[in-house]
Amino acid sequence: MKKIKILLIILSFVLAKNTFSQDLMSEFGPDSSTTKAYSYATFKTSHIVIGQSIESPGKGNLNFSISHHFGALNSGSYDFWGLDQSAFIRFGLEYSATDKLCFGLGRSNQGKTIDGSVKYKILRQTTDNSMPISLSYFCDAAAYGTHWTHPEWDNHFWSRFSFVNQLLIARKMSNSFSLQITPSLVHKNLVTLNADPNDIFTIGGGGRMKVSKRMSVNAEYHYILNSRTRQDYDNSLSFGLDIETGGHVFQFFVTNSQPLFERGFLTETQGTWGKGFVYFGFNIVRTFTIVKPKAFKE
Repeated sequence: MKKIKILLIILSFVLAKNTFSQDLMSEFGPDSSTTKAYSYATFKTSHIVIGQSIESPGKGNLNFSISHHFGALNSGSYDFWGLDQSAFIRFGLEYSATDKLCFGLGRSNQGKTIDGSVKYKILRQTTDNSMPISLSYFCDAAAYGTHWTHPEWDNHFWSRFSFVNQLLIARKMSNSFSLQITPSLVHKNLVTLNADPNDIFTIGGGGRMKVSKRMSVNAEYHYILNSRTRQDYDNSLSFGLDIETGGHVFQFFVTNSQPLFERGFLTETQGTWGKGFVYFGFNIVRTFTIVKPKAFKE
C-alpha cells in the first residue's frame, strides 16, 4: 500500500510540473501569440457509464440527470428478471461556474445518500498533441441518512460521511475512440469491523467507441487494490449505450453494481456477472443554459 501512495505522489508532482508550464499562464489571460485548438467530446456526458468522465457541462450550463436501476437478472422470471423489483434511483445536478470548475449535488434512495462534488479541469488535450492528455480532478463527499443500526450506542454525525478523490486521465485517440484511466482513493469515516481499512484504493479504466454520429458504446471497470476489501466486495464492471437526442442524452447500461454513487460502486459492489448479479439501468441527462455566453446575449 505504501508503494501505491508513493506512486500517486510522484504522479501528482509530474502532472503539477507539466501544468505549470502548459496551463498556469492561461489563468492570467490568453497568449496572443498562440491559439490552441483543444480536443472536445472525449465522452458524451460527465459519466462514462456509472463512473465519472473528464467531461463537465459547458460554462453556465446545468445538467439534470435521473439514474435508475432495476433488480438483478438472476431474480428469475417471477420478477421478470429484475424489472419487477423496486428500483434504485438517483437525482443529480451539475453546474459549471467556469470553463474548468464544476459543482455537483445528488440524492440516492439507496441508504438515503446525499452527495456533493467538485470537478476541476487541470489539463486539456490539444489537437496538435502538444498536450497529449486531458486531466481532471474529482472529489466527492457523501453522507447516508438512514437511522442508526444501534441507536443506543454513542453515534456521531461525522460517522455518516465518506470521501472520494479521483484523477481522471483521458485521451481521445481518434474521432471515434476514447480511453480513460481513473485511480481513486475512498475514505470512510466509519467501517464495519476494526480489520476493515478506512482508506481504499482502486484503479479503474473506461472507453468509448462511436458507432454513429449520435450513438456510442461504452465500457468501464474498477479494480479494488485492498485485499481485505476484496474479501467482502467485488470489482465493478459496466457496459453502456449512449444515445444523443438534441438536448437529452440517454444512457442504457448493464452493471454488477447496485449503488449509483462513487463510494458505493467503487468499494461496495456485491455480486459478479458470472453469478447473474447483473442490473439493467439507464441515465437521462438534460442540459439547461443558466448563463448565456456573451456571444449570444442581446
